[in-house]
Amino acid sequence: MSGRSVSLRRLAPAAWFVAGLALLAVGWELYKAVGPETGGTILGWRVLPRTEASAMPHVWDMLAAYTEPELRGSDRSIFSVVLAGAWFTLRMAVAGLVVGVVVGLGLAIAMARFGLVRRALLPYIVLSQTVPLIALAPLVVSWGGRLELFGVAWQRWMSAATISAFLAFFPVSIGALRGLLSPAPASLELMDSYAASWFQTLVKLRLPASVPFLVPALKLAASAAVVGTIVAEISTGLRGGIGRLIIEYSREGTSQPAKVFTALLAAAALGLVMAGLVGLLDAVTSRHRPKEIAA
Repeated sequence: MSGRSVSLRRLAPAAWFVAGLALLAVGWELYKAVGPETGGTILGWRVLPRTEASAMPHVWDMLAAYTEPELRGSDRSIFSVVLAGAWFTLRMAVAGLVVGVVVGLGLAIAMARFGLVRRALLPYIVLSQTVPLIALAPLVVSWGGRLELFGVAWQRWMSAATISAFLAFFPVSIGALRGLLSPAPASLELMDSYAASWFQTLVKLRLPASVPFLVPALKLAASAAVVGTIVAEISTGLRGGIGRLIIEYSREGTSQPAKVFTALLAAAALGLVMAGLVGLLDAVTSRHRPKEIAA
């Protein structure tokens, strides 16, 4: 395969991503052009969104809003404020993702090692994702305010990172568990014939076998970490992040509807950035991984 073909193959995902964004923008404008301004109903159910400017601003109006000053007479543009908020949220999401991965992977290893632990914990791990975050966030802030770790008082941002980790650990634990249990019985018997310990089997066989399951789980966990952070910011009133900007800008939804979408688009972009970082990490670490050869 020529170098040009390899380069085009590597650029294909980025091209499809850009094409998807363009198709989404075209679909948005197309519906805005033909959809009802006040919404619509189907079989008595209101399912068609409104297309008036206060509900669906034009795509170019959303993009142009980034160049406007955040406040009248302010020197700071909305873009700079949203970028600073995105950076603040991203750091907490990364912290939550790291904690979630450590906890999720640890639980998966314990469940893979002991069937009793798997039967005891797995239902509660699934059940944990039914807890409403809006109700959980104030409790985490209240409990965290009484903690002190290694002489450091609990900070409010740690509560947001904890909520983020709470969402992130679930896909990691489930994906890693499936991967750790995926080796064929013949492979396990081969490791037993070598008198390999369970830890050696874990490192040499189970963990490598779990990579195809773990990478998609990490991408889901990365996106979930962003969602958890934003929800925690909104629920706890933490300032400085995208979640707080969404609340503040939503108050101006009537007069400046495009301004609301600047924070929403930044939140969506954060999820894509986090998933992209996981994909980049996978690409870097798998450069020397043997490729499967089609028969």
